[in-house]
Amino acid sequence: MLKPTYPYYLANVAVAANTDLEVTDKYSGEVATRVALADAKAIDEAIAAAQAAMPALRAFPPYKRQAVLEHCVARFRERFDELAMALCIEAGKPINDSRGEVTRLIDTFRVAAEESVRIDGEIINLEISARAKGYHGYVKRVPIGPCSFISPFNFPLNLAAHKVAPALAAGVPFVLKPASRTPVGALIIGEVLAETDLPKGAFSILPAHRDGADLFTTDERFKLLSFTGSPAVGWDLKRKAGKKKVVLELGGNAAAVVDADQGGKLDYVVDRLAFGAYYQSGQSCIGVQRILVHASLYEALREKLIAKTKSLKMGDPKDETTFVGPMISESEARRLALWMEAAVFDGAKIIAGGKVEGAMFEATLLENVGRGTDLYRREAFGPVAILERFEDFGEALEVVNDSDFGLQAGVFTDSLANAHRAWDTLDVGGVVINDIPSFRVDNMPYGGVKDSGLGREGVRYAIEDMTELRLMVMRETW
Repeated sequence: MLKPTYPYYLANVAVAANTDLEVTDKYSGEVATRVALADAKAIDEAIAAAQAAMPALRAFPPYKRQAVLEHCVARFRERFDELAMALCIEAGKPINDSRGEVTRLIDTFRVAAEESVRIDGEIINLEISARAKGYHGYVKRVPIGPCSFISPFNFPLNLAAHKVAPALAAGVPFVLKPASRTPVGALIIGEVLAETDLPKGAFSILPAHRDGADLFTTDERFKLLSFTGSPAVGWDLKRKAGKKKVVLELGGNAAAVVDADQGGKLDYVVDRLAFGAYYQSGQSCIGVQRILVHASLYEALREKLIAKTKSLKMGDPKDETTFVGPMISESEARRLALWMEAAVFDGAKIIAGGKVEGAMFEATLLENVGRGTDLYRREAFGPVAILERFEDFGEALEVVNDSDFGLQAGVFTDSLANAHRAWDTLDVGGVVINDIPSFRVDNMPYGGVKDSGLGREGVRYAIEDMTELRLMVMRETW
């Protein structure tokens, strides 16, 4: 279970400043713990400490950064069950999904430990003309400077890890604002980091209300802002961010396409579609929202997917057999219910699920959803999926692209030609062949286009954003 209270971390040090932030058990609605809440003064002190830490971090060699990351891996393994239960309570995430996220937390730090000692540069041949005879170029990567991180509620461990672990590998100081609804996992990461010999000021982890956290975005001492969250908030932060580099990992309404040649594999396809649509109550930006099925398979897949959807158990996320737990709040469940009701009024049909009680939203499948409805065009971010048919593969790709979002897409096909056609055509950050768009491994480049964001995560790719190229030109003789 959770501790009664948690401090925040200011310049590597636990500070029990107050207990102002209540964190609820998302299933029971009861207060599960209380967390220290940072004010503008604490945030300013953290930024100053991060800036002051830069010289010491420049002198903190790669093998020491690797040792810090390896320490984290070992401690996360030791505290695996504690981390999983904390996640289950504060996020309402079913315990099996929570364990999966702790595994990914460990993977992300483990990959960062490997990358920390291979941040290499290059030698450039500058002798491209007679005037450059005798000149040589050398390039290395150097830390960009203090970084601001804002992480979301839906993956409070792993999406914080995708900012923190690369920063530790790159040698950049950071100030992290975890989501105020789910701050505990990030604070446990802070507790583990405080056990290391990182230079003072290398990290701060400060829960804060959004309306009091403008410094995370506007302060010019930060050289990079990395934000994961909703598109509306992300693009607004980019407008306010000033001169700093901005990386945005935002929303989606991901599609999965089932080609005509999948008739012999429908059980596998349906299992994956159901997982992608409904895992952690659909609160994933790469959750399966739109399912496009070739007309020749539509009825057979529809029947199997209805049965699968109805079989998913909804309930207490601490129960080992629960698949669908609560959404993050009753207000989010009401918002999605209104979208669903509007779609039904427009002609959509609920073919599985549809019941909503408090924050509990039944796994729900609809068909005949109008392409102009909020449920179709916006990010559902809940356990709702839309089924539709297509006649032509090229037509299906056009439908997938008819979206303001472009994060990832899944394509089930045995045709290598169609796999490459999808890769060439789909305007998304990643195309997953023969699996759902929800698939992610923590070393791959991950991110979107259009309203889904800017830049890429994945440890090595995040390190590139957190470092700058520095050139040295050397003339041999003069």
